[in-house]
Amino acid sequence: MENRIPDREFEMRLEKVSKAIREKGIDILIGQSNEADFANVRYLSDYWPIFETCGFAVSKTGKAALLIGPESETFAKDRSRMKKIYKILQYRESAEPDYPDLKLDDFFMVFKEMIDGKIKKIGLAGYQIFPLPVYDAIKKAVPDAEIIKADEIITDLRIIKSEIEIKMMKEAFRISEIALEKIINEIRPEMTELEVVGIAEGEMYKNGAEYEGHPQYVLSGKNSTHAIGRPSHNKIGKHNLIQLDIGARVSGYSSSVGRPICIGKMSPEMKKLVTAGLDLHLKTMEWMKEGIVAKEVVKKFYEYADKLGVKKNILYGPCHGIGLIEVEKPWMEMHSEYILKENMTFQVDTFLYCEEFGLRWENGVVVKKDRVEPLSDKFMKIIEV
Repeated sequence: MENRIPDREFEMRLEKVSKAIREKGIDILIGQSNEADFANVRYLSDYWPIFETCGFAVSKTGKAALLIGPESETFAKDRSRMKKIYKILQYRESAEPDYPDLKLDDFFMVFKEMIDGKIKKIGLAGYQIFPLPVYDAIKKAVPDAEIIKADEIITDLRIIKSEIEIKMMKEAFRISEIALEKIINEIRPEMTELEVVGIAEGEMYKNGAEYEGHPQYVLSGKNSTHAIGRPSHNKIGKHNLIQLDIGARVSGYSSSVGRPICIGKMSPEMKKLVTAGLDLHLKTMEWMKEGIVAKEVVKKFYEYADKLGVKKNILYGPCHGIGLIEVEKPWMEMHSEYILKENMTFQVDTFLYCEEFGLRWENGVVVKKDRVEPLSDKFMKIIEV
């Protein structure tokens, strides 16, 4: 059976968003997404753009519409759970075609049809990625309206997952573990990093992924020091530490399973850092449960890293949120005052590096009342193939 979020889930999300809009005194919320960061729009509509950007509009009275570019109409009609769709020039692709023969909508029409009366306040969700052409078009349509950053209306809802969301994430992690196992069984020193990516992606799609949860990390040797990186045509080689971070996507929901491996024996220095990373990674999960203030986990993380002698090898704190996007709010940092709540989902992301190599242990978890439930737990050991 196809993995799919039911229509009622989208209806409930829209009801919650509309309620939050009224509570904040906003007349209408405009959300933004693009092909890379599609989460806000997909969360409310299941639509995921390609080439063009897209948005949504939700009014204080509960009216909702998908906002798309000129070329996506048939795709959006087949895909979107929102039935009202506006086709607007400012969501076009970056080559900026003019489409002189197409009849297009605009924000004058959106606001007239979705709001009765004068618009005083507009909220923006996806502020970090909001395109200037879309912002300018909004200002032109309602020049006297106050425009405010209102990301929290969506992100606060996305932080706590429903049972169906967790189900989709579990399936994504299951597929990622299958792909990781395939890599461990088939990786060879003469392969390039990108060849290994091909093994992962073939196995993901064969087992039900709709896409990658993120660009796959197969980073060997010096490349393994990259906290954020892309695989290359470099050969894997022997006795190099290889940073693997493999993630599939299912029904919009991301996963990522990170393991350090080596073809042949690790050097004593590698094994020492890999072992310390695993110890720190498992301890982080022990400290997490409902009711804990996030910064307390971070404090223990750095104290334990200092005890292990690897504090100098840390780039960032121990956890970040995961859901529709592999890295999403909330982060866990030393100033994080929020309290962990049941059904929050995190990536426990333990990245350590030195000048010659780096490693990542990474697993998804769901916060429960007295523990966290791992979303991935295979191959939690030193891996030398």
